[in-house]
Amino acid sequence: MLYLLADLFHFEGLANLFRYQSFRSGGALITALLIGLVIGPRFISMLRVRQGKGQPIREDGPQTHLAKRGTPTMGGLMILTSLIVSMLLWMDVFNPFVWACMAVTAGFGLIGFLDDYDKVTKRSHAGLSGKVRLLAEFVVAGIASWIIVHQLNTNLYVPFLSNHYIPLGPFYYVFAAVVIVGAGNAVNLTDGLDGLATMPVIIAAGTFAIICYLAGRVDYAHYLGIPHVPGAGELAIFCTGIMGAGLAFLWFNAPPAAVFMGDTGSLALGGALGAIAVSAHHEIVLAVVGGLFVLEAASVIIQVFWFKRTGRRVFRMAPIHHHFEQKGWAESTVVIRFWIISLVLAVLGLSTLKLR
Repeated sequence: MLYLLADLFHFEGLANLFRYQSFRSGGALITALLIGLVIGPRFISMLRVRQGKGQPIREDGPQTHLAKRGTPTMGGLMILTSLIVSMLLWMDVFNPFVWACMAVTAGFGLIGFLDDYDKVTKRSHAGLSGKVRLLAEFVVAGIASWIIVHQLNTNLYVPFLSNHYIPLGPFYYVFAAVVIVGAGNAVNLTDGLDGLATMPVIIAAGTFAIICYLAGRVDYAHYLGIPHVPGAGELAIFCTGIMGAGLAFLWFNAPPAAVFMGDTGSLALGGALGAIAVSAHHEIVLAVVGGLFVLEAASVIIQVFWFKRTGRRVFRMAPIHHHFEQKGWAESTVVIRFWIISLVLAVLGLSTLKLR
């Protein structure tokens, strides 16, 4: 909105800063952060009153988690509110990439909300049917992919190598939807401990803020040998908005958590990261930067596959963060060490830019 006003009324002097993506990125972060901090206490109080007993805690999980009974869930609504309001203020309202990413975020957030609502009202861990949920995710991701890919080519670019790509043709639409859905569910699986998913999402969003800004600049993209995506620079603002909203949520989610993100937040944020990666043509880099999410999802797949084949478990419990808890690691130890892994992977992901 501010960018549109600056363009319409030809702002000059300091007001001209509203034209710059770097300035608006900082503005989006601070705005989302402040909104989250302001609405947080009342939001949590409202959730606590409406949910009563809060999110159901698994009886077969780590026994330390039983002390978290009564903690409200659906805190992702706070993240989405902060992010969307901030974006409407700072984004270029004519940029299709931002709208597509916001659609994925809101759509996945709605699916996660319905799943959380079902769990809270029925006092069950089941939630929505897995098939129904997955179908809804692919519908949202498919529509967003169609919007995004119409602004791009259908090549899958290989990191570490300059100007190397795999032409996927029409299959790229399917691939893009799989990336978005996969990212959403991977982050969702990671969200099992206080702050565990939030900080890696913030780190990944910060990394992609840099990548999107560079990809949107023809001079930087040419110098680094990465695909130039006109308009992708606006996604840097979306990424910093995620960072601000995530930091505000982490203020209340820090151990002991006053609120849980729930599927409302984790599914939305994961889908957002997937949509951003597709828009910036850095899908494979997302697997590097979000390597922690990949590890969490892979641990579940391996556990289920191996148990069905042999009747034995590879991990003491999946996702893998519970495995380390069962080995005796304190929750804070698991969380901080996983944060460190996320930071290292983010640096590795950024290194792919120059190595080309």
